[in-house]
Amino acid sequence: MLIGEVARRSGVSARMLRHYESLGLVRPSGRTGSGYREYSAADIRQIFQIESLRSLGLSLREIGRALDDPGFTPSALVDDLIRQTRERVAAETELLTRLRRIDAADPAGWEDVLQIVALLQALGSKSADARQRAALTSVDEVPVPVEALVEAALSERDPNVAGALRWALARSGDRGTALLAKGLGSPAAAVRERAVRSLAEMPGGAAAAHLRDALAHSDTVVRGCAALALGARGVADAVPTLVDMIVEGRNDTDAADALSVLASDTAMADQIAARLVDRLTLDTTAAPARGRLTQALAGIPGARASGALVELSHDTDRAVALTAAYLLQLRDAR
Repeated sequence: MLIGEVARRSGVSARMLRHYESLGLVRPSGRTGSGYREYSAADIRQIFQIESLRSLGLSLREIGRALDDPGFTPSALVDDLIRQTRERVAAETELLTRLRRIDAADPAGWEDVLQIVALLQALGSKSADARQRAALTSVDEVPVPVEALVEAALSERDPNVAGALRWALARSGDRGTALLAKGLGSPAAAVRERAVRSLAEMPGGAAAAHLRDALAHSDTVVRGCAALALGARGVADAVPTLVDMIVEGRNDTDAADALSVLASDTAMADQIAARLVDRLTLDTTAAPARGRLTQALAGIPGARASGALVELSHDTDRAVALTAAYLLQLRDAR
């Protein structure tokens, strides 16, 4: 078969076939009387083998080595190709993400583009100072890509930088709220905690709604952070979780403070006092937890809390009784 016919049937151009020949990848087995290249069936099979290997991403040099080595085993080469492909896909994905973030910022000109690129690079810097400066950069002229801020906030370990990132996200409005909420589903506990702490500083109803949902989260840290944030916002849904925190001794002082904020409403104060007393009377409530619950009553105004302290001042647990009596004295003094 002559070169033109081979090119037509194989889809490989005559020029490329000559290039393969110059590299020694495939040589026509014969020549016609006029000196034209003539390819045998074996030559054509070799051409298809070359094209198949090229489709896997092998260079012509690698193909030549593979075909010339009778002891060649493909496993090592395929493993290497997999690694190279993964690296290439990761690099392309990172580039695509960066381009999308720049596009989302809607830059007005190349100066804006350059500033956004510089900001993205600074957010990924190894220097905590550089990351913090990037987070604190004014966003009045060039909008900060919210996706980049969320990604940085969910991965940041330095507390100062994390605080700056949360501040920047709070200024972005609701745009980052949904992205942070997705972080609550991360398999990594540290990421979940960063997500809920960031949501706690986000203003608006959307963030509060996600925090309410987080009260039912399986992660106790997430539940606790959400309850403290909602308590500070005066959301009564946080009360059961706050009481649980006091019983379990998890940030119990902060939980008691949050309950006292919620108890500024008279009706709510009585409900909180009733819930604290209910937990005090349970047989399963251990002595240390009863002591913490008694102390929490100190921050709850109203007759219900005062009456509970009077009863507790006669409790069989001496520590509880003494604590209740002391708290009653403080209430009387006020």
